[in-house]
Amino acid sequence: MQKAQTLPVVDVRSPGEFLQGHIPGAVNIPLFSNDERAQVGTTYKQVSQEEALLQGLELVGPKMADFVRASKILAPKKEILVHCWRGGMRSGSFGWLLETAGMKVSTLVGGYKAFRKEALTGFETPRQVVVLGGKTGSGKTEILHQLRELGEQVIDLEGLAHHKGSSYGAIGQLPQPSTEHFENRVFAQWRQLDPSRRVWIEDESRTVGRCLIPEKIWEQMQNAPLILVDMEKSVRIERLVREYACFDINLLYEATDRIQKRLGGQHHKAAIAALDQKDFATVADLTLTYYDKAYQHGVGQRKVIHVEETSEDNPGKMAERLVLGLTVNH
Repeated sequence: MQKAQTLPVVDVRSPGEFLQGHIPGAVNIPLFSNDERAQVGTTYKQVSQEEALLQGLELVGPKMADFVRASKILAPKKEILVHCWRGGMRSGSFGWLLETAGMKVSTLVGGYKAFRKEALTGFETPRQVVVLGGKTGSGKTEILHQLRELGEQVIDLEGLAHHKGSSYGAIGQLPQPSTEHFENRVFAQWRQLDPSRRVWIEDESRTVGRCLIPEKIWEQMQNAPLILVDMEKSVRIERLVREYACFDINLLYEATDRIQKRLGGQHHKAAIAALDQKDFATVADLTLTYYDKAYQHGVGQRKVIHVEETSEDNPGKMAERLVLGLTVNH
């Protein structure tokens, strides 16, 4: 992982394995396609290891020159890192090929499986977590980014999950990673945190869209001090209209329908009618009635150590106020 800060990482597993989860920053140069991997695996189980090896060589042989070309483009200085699932035959043979072609190769002992174990264990490491809370539309993510600009340590879970958390949270975002790869992305940042300094994390449900927050981080978040941004509802409505009214209105209809039961029949019907009229402020107002109530319930017995009230939407100024308030009072 230290070398990976400066050297290219090649993951030689199949595209399907890579998509499920990979070391952040790694590039996939698959030894086998998904179908080829399945064929070799079947031969290994039903015939023999020797026959599977021969089949693998037949499949890989025509690709060897392409593997070398692609690797040399990735690593013009001819030093590269290679791994597979368990650090076995796939990465070993790929590394041998690149070394034969004059490259300096390091393989990951234990492969991606070892990296995953390291990641899941790493989440147990305690950090000085401070949770930034506030009702929907308070601009918490932008405040986090401003805190980072001020030199604070920040983990942006929503950014790593490509989701803003609510029913509308996927709108305008890239496709979500799998939970496994979300964990990998979080770990890549978690491992680099300075344990002697605080780290800001936005208050979230256990799931961010379809991504599940790692259990050990979730436990630290639940036990961490909570700082609330208390922004006037009218200001939050303005922000939500700016954030979402620019998107395809059909996506807003779909997101509103997903929370129909939670809104209640009357509020849902009113929200849809407002969407028909492109009255986005009314839609935001109606949906906040549900989200505010749900958030207030979620705060419950949490340890709130500071509340910062505001009637303006200024993430930069709010970040400065939070840092100052935390420094002076705590």
